Amino acid sequence: MTSFTPVAATIGGILIGVAAVLLMWLNGRIAGISGILYGVFTRDAAERNWRLLFVAGLVVGGILVQQFRGVPLITRVDYPLLLLLAAGFLVGVGTRLGSGCTSGHGVCGISRLSNRSIIATLTFIAFGMATATMVRLSGVLS
Repeated sequence: MTSFTPVAATIGGILIGVAAVLLMWLNGRIAGISGILYGVFTRDAAERNWRLLFVAGLVVGGILVQQFRGVPLITRVDYPLLLLLAAGFLVGVGTRLGSGCTSGHGVCGISRLSNRSIIATLTFIAFGMATATMVRLSGVLS
């Protein structure tokens, strides 16, 4: 995390908030990435199109900022494949059961004072901290 700066983090947070407001204002939708991505594969053509554009903008925006900032793209190939598959599966099941992910609950849900989103976000944070601590202490992904 050598590229972290408080200014970049603040600007990034503001842009995420603006994007969430614009999506809600212009499209009446909550900017939950898991729900948007899920809808790419299950919704009608009109729904699919805006969702695809949103995901494309997400990817292109990330690539452009990475290029402008000159931060090298770090790729790792030594992650345990089964661990990644298990983690992805659990995230997918969790987001469906919780009706959203960190962006939907954390950014949009908390701003709407949703009790469900507050509880979900607190749970994400607690388990994320516990997982990061266990991984660091075990040295699995050092």
